[in-house]
Formats: sequence, structure tokens, C-alpha cells
Amino acid sequence: MRLSELSEASGVSTATIKYYLREGLLPPGHRVHATRASYDASHLRRLRLVRALIQVGKVPVATAREILAAVDDESLGLTMRLGAALWSLPRPPAGPDGEDEAAREAAAEVDRMLVEVGWERVRELGPLSPVHRSLVTSVAALRRLGYPCDAAELVPYARQMAGVAAHELDQMEQYPEEVERVESAVAAAVLYEPVLLDLHRLAQEEESQRRYGLAGQEGGTTEAESAP
Repeated sequence: MRLSELSEASGVSTATIKYYLREGLLPPGHRVHATRASYDASHLRRLRLVRALIQVGKVPVATAREILAAVDDESLGLTMRLGAALWSLPRPPAGPDGEDEAAREAAAEVDRMLVEVGWERVRELGPLSPVHRSLVTSVAALRRLGYPCDAAELVPYARQMAGVAAHELDQMEQYPEEVERVESAVAAAVLYEPVLLDLHRLAQEEESQRRYGLAGQEGGTTEAESAP
């Protein structure tokens, strides 16, 4: 397709597409002649990922370029390729880190949780993973504030997330090309994590209403159920 057709299919203006091309976020088109290039489904798919990173994930252009470089690195195996891309995703500030007692206790509790759920590969990487470091920092912050957050508290969450991860990789494996698989995993990380957060909060609303009812009613009876 021509650039104008790519713009129409993607909903991205031609000026923005040209900017993405200049910044290396979108691979060059297939050269037709000196002043014209053609684009295909891979460009459309990449455009959608770039939009997810920049517009939804609020990822800076330089970081998006780093993520996409990992996505396209054919020298890496699928696990390393996926890991490099996901590690490059920005994370929200986790607060001050440190080597105080709370930080040491948090690291020990995270390690016990990893043993309990059998995540030995993640445990081997340990602090090399920015996600592992972020989790330890978050647990330490909770412990400093006096909230109970130990391995026993983390294990049920970890086991639920293992199911989520298995579902996501099942979806990823539907794509025939490795680059498509990594792209889909990165897009899921950006687009579906807000969905998971919202589902968590909806589940809390549903469970609290089931247990305690509405407007101070007890026994899980709702206003609709008590209406004549």
C-alpha cells in the first residue's frame, strides 16, 4: 500500500508516519522508485504497537526505540528477545529504595515467595531483573508503613498471575512469526495491564457487595433483591 493508504488504514496521519520513519520507530517501506515506497501488513502492525507505546503507555520516543530494537533483534532467542523488550518498558516510580532492614526483609520475603510458587528461573535472575527490584522496593515500602506483606501474602497473587501469564503466552503463540509474537506480548503488557487493574477493582466491588450488601445492608442482600 502507499503511504496515504497506510495512513488511512491505521488512522495515523502521514506526517506522524513520516516522523516515526525518521525516528526509526517504523521500518522503511519497500522502495518502488526514487521517490516512492510501498508498505505492507507488517508496517500496519508496527504502527499499532508504536501508538500503543506512545499514546497509551506514554513511553518516550527514545524508550520506544529501545523496546522496538529488542523486538527486532533476531540474534536473541524468543525468551531473551521478549525479556529484553519487557525490561525496557518504563515502570511507575516505586519510591525510595535502600538497604535498611525493611529492604532486606522484603528481598527475603520475595525470595521465599519465588521458592513457594516454583519460579526458579526468575529467582536465578534476581536483582538483575528491573521487575524483581521494583517488587522488592514496593514490598519494602509496605513493610515500612506497617502493612503485612510477606511471602504468604504474595503467593496467592503470584499464583493468579501465573494463570494470566499462561493465557497471554497462549495468545501470543497464535502468531506465526517470532517478531509478531514479541510485538503482541509488548502490546499486551501496555494495553492489558490497565485492564487487569480495572478487573481487580471491579472484583473487589463485586466481592464486597456480595459479602456486605449495599447501603449498610448485611448478609449480602442488595436493594434490588429486597424490593417488593
